[in-house]
Amino acid sequence: MDPMPLTVAVQMDPIARIRIAGDSTFALLLEAQARGHRLLHYTPDRLRLSRSRVEAMAEPLTVKDVEGDHARLGEQRLVDLASVDVVLLRQDPPFDLAYVTTTHLLERVQPRTLVVNDPKSVRDAPEKLFVMDFPDLMPPTLIARDRDAIEAFRAEHGEVVMKPLYGFGGGAVFKVGVQDPNFGSLFDLFTTTLREPWVIQKFLPAVSLGDKRIILVDGVAKGAVNRVPASDDIRSNMVRGGAAKETELTAREIAICERIGPELKRRGLVFVGIDVIDGYLTEINVTSPTGIRAVKRLGGPDLAVAIWDAIEARRVGA
Repeated sequence: MDPMPLTVAVQMDPIARIRIAGDSTFALLLEAQARGHRLLHYTPDRLRLSRSRVEAMAEPLTVKDVEGDHARLGEQRLVDLASVDVVLLRQDPPFDLAYVTTTHLLERVQPRTLVVNDPKSVRDAPEKLFVMDFPDLMPPTLIARDRDAIEAFRAEHGEVVMKPLYGFGGGAVFKVGVQDPNFGSLFDLFTTTLREPWVIQKFLPAVSLGDKRIILVDGVAKGAVNRVPASDDIRSNMVRGGAAKETELTAREIAICERIGPELKRRGLVFVGIDVIDGYLTEINVTSPTGIRAVKRLGGPDLAVAIWDAIEARRVGA
C-alpha cells in the first residue's frame, strides 16, 4: 500500500535562484512531488520562534524539471512547523551562527516533525570536525591556528593543503609547498580574516585523479561520482570547474562506508556525502550534501528515490 501523502516543508535558499541541473534539493523536491507529497517552501530568514511555536512564512510549491520555469509558488502564509510531517534542512552553508540558530529552532519541532538531516546532529557534526572521529581513515590532519604547530606539521609531512574549518564549496583552499615563499603571507591572511582554526592536511597528489563523492542514505552507500579537478587546480568541486566522472567503489571505500555508516544512521543523518581521495576519508558532508543529479546523469541510480524511501520509513516508524 502506498504511504499517505506527507506535507513537506523545505528550508532552502530562494528556489528561483538555483541551477536545477546540479541541485540535489531540487531532485528531492521532484521525487517528493512525484510521490504525491505536498510541498512548502521557505527561506531561513522567515523562520521564527513565537512562544513555543516554531513558525515560518511559507508558500505552497510545485516543481517542474525545466530550467527557468522550474518552480511555481503560491500565496505565502504562516505555517506552524509542528503541523507538517517533514522539514528538509537544505540551505547552503556558510555554517555560521545564523545556520546554527536554525538548527536550535528546528530541534524544537522534533520528534513530531521529522527534520532531515537531524538538526542537532547537523549542528554537532561540522564536516571538517566530525570526520576527525575517524582519524585512522584520514590522511594526517591538524586543526589549529598556532603557527608553531602548523610549521611542525609541515616539517613532518611536507606539502600540505590549508583551508578554513568552516569553508565550503572549495573556497580558500590552498596548497602549500615544502619551502613556500607564500606561506607567511597566507598565514597572515588567514589570521586576519578567519576567527576559527584552520584545517591543515597532508597533500595527496592522487587528487589529480579525482576526489570521490560517495552518497550514503541512512548509513548505506548508494552511489558515487568521481570529481576530477581541472589541470591547473587542486579543487575538484564541480562549482570550481571539477568534472564529474562515472566511478565504482573500491574495497577500501566500501570499508570506509561500512565503518562510518552505523554512526550516521544513529545520528539521524539520512543524506550524507563523504569525500574520499586515494582511499582516504577527507570530509563528511551533512549540512546540504550534493551529488544526486550528477550520479543519475552518469547512469547511476536516482538517489532521491532511496532518500525518500528512507524518510517515509522513518515516518512510518515514528
